[in-house]
Amino acid sequence: MTDYGVLFRELAVPRLVGTPNHRKVRELLARELGARGFSVEEHAFSGRPARMLFGTPRKIAGINLIARRPPVRPSGRPPVWLVAHYDSKGQPVSMLVRLIGFLSLVIGLVWLPLGGSTLPIIPLALGFSILFHNRVTDNSPGAVDNATALVAVFMTLDQLPRDAEVGVIFSDAEEFGLIGARALAAERAPLFADAAIINLDGLDDIGTPIAFLHRPGAVGNAVARSLNARRARWLPVIVDGIALGRVARECVSILKGNARTMAIVHTPQDGVARVRLDGAASVAAGLARVLRAG
Repeated sequence: MTDYGVLFRELAVPRLVGTPNHRKVRELLARELGARGFSVEEHAFSGRPARMLFGTPRKIAGINLIARRPPVRPSGRPPVWLVAHYDSKGQPVSMLVRLIGFLSLVIGLVWLPLGGSTLPIIPLALGFSILFHNRVTDNSPGAVDNATALVAVFMTLDQLPRDAEVGVIFSDAEEFGLIGARALAAERAPLFADAAIINLDGLDDIGTPIAFLHRPGAVGNAVARSLNARRARWLPVIVDGIALGRVARECVSILKGNARTMAIVHTPQDGVARVRLDGAASVAAGLARVLRAG
């Protein structure tokens, strides 16, 4: 039986794309998939990081893991894909602070054309000063974001029969602007054409599950019901489901957390000490219920 706590500690290490830890985590994920009977394909790609990220290389190279096991349909495409990104990143300010900066910038830009006051300068200055710190480091263990989701995928698989027609994608370079997911959508779109995608991204022990419905469908709705999740068609977050939902029959991203979660994501505080994996376990149980029901 898998000791998920040990696996979690091995995964939740700083693993910025291209670093030695990043490679070690990818190798660990491939071994865990192989132990469960999956054949693992490496999908290499490269792409340009998001322009809002400062201090990044002009191009990022990464490797997505695509895992399938027999039996599958004659097409070779499982009807359901479980997806979670395996890279992490640190930043000088947390996700919550960056969101405050973005909202301040929007308020200032909307307010400015109204004229008659210098007050818009305040939110604009705050917004620009915060977004100026939108640099990338390798100083966050990425426990919640996104080692919890990686563990939840294995927890889900371990509750399903070995012949369940479920595939796994461990995507890469999500933290640089969904580069790996965009590469999959551009280069491997037939994999997802008639499939449902369940993308997991950040499953804290606290907070309410959220079903981010990129492309609604029967599987996503069933998952939302099983998790008693709050449903949303838009959220101020960037997740792989945004890119993959464009080429899938249906796509949902599952997140779990609250403002306290956002306050530690992408910081050194996002470590294993504050996570019991209760959130990952509850989400995995809910996914397994849906997938066993077919």
